[in-house]
Amino acid sequence: MRRPREINIAAHFACRLNHMLKPSETGPALITGCSSGVGYATALAFRAAGFETFATARNCAALDHLRAAGCHVLTLDVTDEAARRAAVEVVEKQFGAVGILVNNAGYGQYGPVEEISLDHMRRQFETNVFGALRLSQLVLPGMRRASRGRIINVSSVAGRVSALGGGAYHASKFAVEALADAMRPEVEPFGIDIVNVLPGPIATRFEATLLRSIPDTGGQSPYLLFKARLAQRMHAFLAPGGFGVLTAETVARIILQAATARRPRTRYSVGFFARFGPIGRALAPDRLVDFVTRRHIRNTPLP
Repeated sequence: MRRPREINIAAHFACRLNHMLKPSETGPALITGCSSGVGYATALAFRAAGFETFATARNCAALDHLRAAGCHVLTLDVTDEAARRAAVEVVEKQFGAVGILVNNAGYGQYGPVEEISLDHMRRQFETNVFGALRLSQLVLPGMRRASRGRIINVSSVAGRVSALGGGAYHASKFAVEALADAMRPEVEPFGIDIVNVLPGPIATRFEATLLRSIPDTGGQSPYLLFKARLAQRMHAFLAPGGFGVLTAETVARIILQAATARRPRTRYSVGFFARFGPIGRALAPDRLVDFVTRRHIRNTPLP
């Protein structure tokens, strides 16, 4: 006979399973930005859970390990309309309507707003906002016909709290948050959920892309010191093992939970900074926040 604690544990997991959707109840999963980091870990998590998983990236060769793990792999640049349409069509032809769309592809454009060109700002929005929005539009008709579906947007605490040095990136994530709030009640009558997952800092290749994105405008830039200190600050902030820094696998588990919960929350805030950062920001006066953040990333030496 099992001991009481063993019975309680078994009952807990049975109850949890009853509250989670099975792959047969959802349909195939389409995940963007799977070449590394959160997307890679998410594709592995979905495949391990038994989902027909379509892992995508701009460079399909970067997905060989996911192919070996049993994922279907597709080349997909989320800023390319033909590629977006083709990816959705492949999934629908093989397995019917996309059941779960995970909009994960994205990057961080950093640097002082004055020095970010409009072309770079447009590219930031094309990738982080318009790519996700357009893929959502493309999968929604099939989801509506199936009377089920879930769109998971990998957003960020950067979509709730803005800080100096990250204006372009924060603006794109604020847009993702706003669009989700508008779309959620629009599609809910069709049996479709919109869920945002908001991680705090993650130790992935995101940092390398972020640092490369800071514009180099020469030694005469009025922001020369600011950009150097911004790079130092972000490198330290995203260091693996640092306070509040998440792993890609931790975020992937939450994405899978958000995708399979029978009654999902509208938002899943992951980690200390995502849970408490927006609360602190809402309570603190703007000028105080400005003062504190300027001391962390100074443009000129303090007197």
